[in-house]
Amino acid sequence: MRVTMTAMVLTGSLLALPATAAPQVEEVSLEQLSAQLAAGKTSSVALTRAYLARIAKIDRRGPTLRSLIALNPDALAQARALDAERVAGRVRGPLHGVPILLKDNIETADPIATTAGSLALARNITRRDAPLVARLRAAGAVILGKTNLSEWANIRSTRSMSGWSAVGGLVRNPYALDRTACGSSSGSGAAVAASLAAAAVGTETDGSVTCPSSINGLVGLKPTLGLVSAERVVPISHSQDTPGPMARSVRDVALLLGGMTGETTDYAAALSTSALSGTRVAVIRPPELRPALASRYDAALAVLRAAGAELVEVTPPKLEGLGEAELLVLKTELKADLNAYLATTPASVTTRTLADVIAFDRAHAATEMPYFGQELFEAAEQTKGLDDPAYRAARATSLRLAGAQGIDAMLRQARATLLVEPSYDAAWPSDRVYGDQYGGPSASQLPAIAGYPHLTVPMGLADGLPVGLSFIATRGGDQAVLGAGYAYEQRARARVAPRYLATAGVNAAADAGAVR
Repeated sequence: MRVTMTAMVLTGSLLALPATAAPQVEEVSLEQLSAQLAAGKTSSVALTRAYLARIAKIDRRGPTLRSLIALNPDALAQARALDAERVAGRVRGPLHGVPILLKDNIETADPIATTAGSLALARNITRRDAPLVARLRAAGAVILGKTNLSEWANIRSTRSMSGWSAVGGLVRNPYALDRTACGSSSGSGAAVAASLAAAAVGTETDGSVTCPSSINGLVGLKPTLGLVSAERVVPISHSQDTPGPMARSVRDVALLLGGMTGETTDYAAALSTSALSGTRVAVIRPPELRPALASRYDAALAVLRAAGAELVEVTPPKLEGLGEAELLVLKTELKADLNAYLATTPASVTTRTLADVIAFDRAHAATEMPYFGQELFEAAEQTKGLDDPAYRAARATSLRLAGAQGIDAMLRQARATLLVEPSYDAAWPSDRVYGDQYGGPSASQLPAIAGYPHLTVPMGLADGLPVGLSFIATRGGDQAVLGAGYAYEQRARARVAPRYLATAGVNAAADAGAVR
């Protein structure tokens, strides 16, 4: 079923387009595309055709990234309408006519399903826009298609393989095809890194925007909880879920964030290369960093100093019980929130509860569970609801530990407004037997639980693979992390484009060659 569905969606008439007429889109930013459109140097139709041709070339052929689940059959019609508006003198803003990708747990009114990567939602064509999508349309964005993801946003199993879904298969990392694209916004990360769009929307509960952004050499923002609406997004946790923008530059992330929020705030206009000047920054130095990552981190800290930041090292507090409290919150809210969501889906969706999904997976184990099971789903089904005292205590504990005793305490200790640390180490090999095998640093948990903004920005390659630098602030500090990230990015210029190597390592290019 997966092969048939994917082929039907991705090899339709939209892909039978001449590549010769396409403008250059590889490594071209959203900001540049917007300027080209404004200057009349290209059109939205031409850009949409160019991206469709590139998707045909490298997503299912060539490197076979498998970063997309579905293309929007209405994309060219949307582009034509937006071109006509521009000719008539109506320009909605910097996103007008720019093709954007969405993670496939975000609903759109287009005639494509919102699957969360599961065959249980293969017929979930809701014909309704999530609020963030409605705002992007109002800003003039073209909805190009839906990206692959870790199935159910990586909440199904403790042994999952990030980037795999029954609908889309396994996303491959454009920097080394045998490595993970991380998750759960795996396809959004790989697609933007490979210039299948200038930007994409991911979602995060804990690390699902920031990890694939870091590991695919991107800028990614997990906004303050509530800044971007999570309504009509297939849920895990109302306490932690948030959509977030992913792109190849801080300015592009800021532009996309403005469209997603629909606010009058111009996040891009406020960016300045002097944002770090005179700013006290709390610095976490995780123990026992690999030499390649430590070297990149030291270089990044030197850039921050050169930009005028005053760096103060802090010792992270011991937050015993945080992981257990977070997990109970996520399991409890998963059952409640997913049941509520499934009840709103079309009648063609026969899985109306989490229990139904568990039964569906068992009945379709060969396609749904070829590599890992659903023990987290089963544990979530046993939870006792949002009124359970244990759940309420866990949520209070996790908030206190992550916020007041975590990020807030470190910022107070340093008398700082920002916190920095390595986002993650480099991508690990995709492993169908053992799942995700990662024991390195991770910056995502505290801001995810606290609901604080978390931005990752490329800080170069470690042994040939991207690594990122995280900027974290307190609630509402989205402009602050964007500003600091921009000031760093403009000095470091650390992002390196992918080469689609078969494997990674110091001598990977010589040993394996590039796969095209």
